Order: sequence, then C-alpha cells, then structure tokens
Amino acid sequence: MSDALHAHPRQETDARPFGPALVHAALLLCGCASIPTPGPFYGAAETLPQGKPGAVLRSERMTGAPAGSTAYRVLYLSTGLDGTLVPVSGVVVVPPVSPPEGGRKVVAWAHPTTGVARGCAPSLLGRDVFETIPGLEDALSLGYVVTATDYPGLGTPGVHPYLVGLSEGRAVLDSVRAARALAEARAGAEFGIFGHSQGGQAALFAGELAAEYAPELTLVGVAAAAPATDLAVLFEAARGSDFGDVITAYSLWSWSRVYQAPVSSVLRPDKLPAVEKIAAGCAENVGQALRLLADLQSLRPDFLLADPTKVEPWSTLIARNRTGQAPAGAPLLVAQGTADTLVLPAVTRSFVSRLCRRGERVRYLELPDVDHIECGQKSGTAAVTWMLARFEGAPAPSSCPLSGP
Repeated sequence: MSDALHAHPRQETDARPFGPALVHAALLLCGCASIPTPGPFYGAAETLPQGKPGAVLRSERMTGAPAGSTAYRVLYLSTGLDGTLVPVSGVVVVPPVSPPEGGRKVVAWAHPTTGVARGCAPSLLGRDVFETIPGLEDALSLGYVVTATDYPGLGTPGVHPYLVGLSEGRAVLDSVRAARALAEARAGAEFGIFGHSQGGQAALFAGELAAEYAPELTLVGVAAAAPATDLAVLFEAARGSDFGDVITAYSLWSWSRVYQAPVSSVLRPDKLPAVEKIAAGCAENVGQALRLLADLQSLRPDFLLADPTKVEPWSTLIARNRTGQAPAGAPLLVAQGTADTLVLPAVTRSFVSRLCRRGERVRYLELPDVDHIECGQKSGTAAVTWMLARFEGAPAPSSCPLSGP
C-alpha cells in the first residue's frame, strides 16, 4: 500500500472511534485530499500510432529532479491483457554524469498501491514523485537511469489492472524500453528492477516475463520489498483491517472490469456504491488516506457475501496472479520487515523457501521492527548496492537454504 495509509498508524486508530465526522473535519483542515486530474499529456489518440512496446509517444521535462539529474514525464506504449497496444505514463530520471560506452544502466522502479482511479498516477505528483522512489539518489550517483512506470490505467485512460501481474510486469519492462527510446537518456540494454508491495509483485512478474517479452534487454537482478506474492493469503490475512478492506475494494472494482468477474457473487449488493466510492479515491498522502478511512465506514461491516479466494472465477484469478510460478529470470533480493502486518513475514519466508528449493538464487534480507511501508524506504540503499554488484558481474549471494513454513 501507499506511504499515506501506512506511515501514520496513530492517525488511523485514533480516527475510527470518533467516526466519520472527525475524519471529515481533519480533511477540511488538511486540504490535501484532492485527486489530480490528468491533463492533455496523458490523453491517448483515438487510434494509437503504429509502434512497438516501449515506443515513446511524447515526453516533457519535469522540474525538481534531485542530485543535478534531469527528469522526463513520458507516455509510452505497452501491451494490454488482450495483446493490443495501450498507452502508459511514467517518469524517466537521467543522471548528470556522462554515459559509459554501451549506454547507461537502468533501474526500473515499480511503485506500491496508490489507488485504482486515473488520478492516482505517481507521475501526477510533479516534483513530489521523486520522494516516492527509494534509493533514487543512490542510483543516480552511480550513473544509472531510473524509470518509474505508473502502470496502465493510472494517468492514462482505461481501467487499472490492479494486482494483475502480467499487466504490471509488461509495463515495467516497457518503461526500460521507453528509457532506451528517449534520446536524452542514452540508456543501454542492461537493467535491474526494484519494487515494493504491489510493485514487488510487478517486479517479480517482470523478471519472470523478461526473457520472452523483452529478449533484447539484459536483466541482471530483481529486488522486491514486502512483495505481494500469494494474493489468497494476503486477502485472507488482511481482511477486516483498514489496509485489507481497501485492497479488497480496489481488487473487486478492478477485476470486475478487467476480467469481467461477477462482483455480485462475492459482494453484498447494497455495498456496491461504497466500493465505487473507495475506488474513486487515492492513497498517496495523508488527506487522501483519511478520506478513504471515512469512505470505509459505509463499506463495513460484513460487505462480502462470500470469500473471493473460494469462489470462481475469483479464486482462479487470484491463483493466476500468484508470483513464483515461473523461473525468476535473474537473481533475487527479497526484503521483508518483521513488523509487517499486511504482507506477513511468514508468507514471504515461505515464498523464498519455495524458490530456494527450486534452485533460484535468492538473498533474503529481514529488517527487524520494520513495518510494511518502511520496508520500501529502508531497503532502498541495500537494493541499489545489491544491484551494483549484479551490474559488475559479481556472483549473486544466496540465503538458501532458508527454512520456512
């Protein structure tokens, strides 16, 4: 989930006993619950131009890039779930140092949950987007280009395929292609991936897809912080919590449109307006998170008719979007906080153990007393340092065998 829903647990627990009135009062005082409206830059033509995935449709300079770097907002092509081309927005950050022979190495960032509404694209945050990319300045100091996809349907028209690994993974890979297509980036073929939470799932799927989907690129490693690996366990473990109910609402809204899964089989009919309202909100700052908490009051209690993990076609779709069902594609770094109550440490350890038994090279980094959102930020430097060694061709360290349930 986003920084806002996790960074202020005291705010969440204090607000609920006092009900929506206090939350709405806080929103009035905060004045930061509004959702950006994508401008003309994000609009796609009725008919997309002919091109390959990763082709840049348009780009523009952004202000506020850190460490003397230059940043560009980009609109590029990716492949939709039906195989057709779709527009995707994102950011490309170029370091100030001269590129080496063969082009700059690329680190592709995959962001955690920000929402499912079109206005929830991180690139709409303007200069604030740079604060949302862990390890950005570390990567720039090493001369790496950093890409940050918004994923389809965030910023651009269409439904965001939330927690749909195939869509996310393709968007991440095509962000690297977009950097290579951007003349100013002078990016080469070598790249690594770093993602957190939803973005951890995206990073892992991108690694699994890379060899077949983007064979012209050379993937050296995938780092995932508190990744959403087993969605069935995630939905069950988080049910009833603020974070969990927002995730469930986002998923029901998105998958009922992306997959045409019948929401009536799992959702009480009178709760559909509440799901629609939650889906219209983002989770990128405190004000937006407070509004989501207020909207949750109309969703609860007992908004589900049945457990989606046990009802078709939902259960099959959830299983389809489980990571680790294909070769990882590159050495892995998996970071997990021990205080995470959303992505449970036992689930991540079990995921790593399964990969170990399969012969993958996985470095498992456990962060004591670190919660879900802190995991992304506090593993940023470690992820970039680990990526540096992969770019330099050093043997990938492994924590295998790792005991796990």
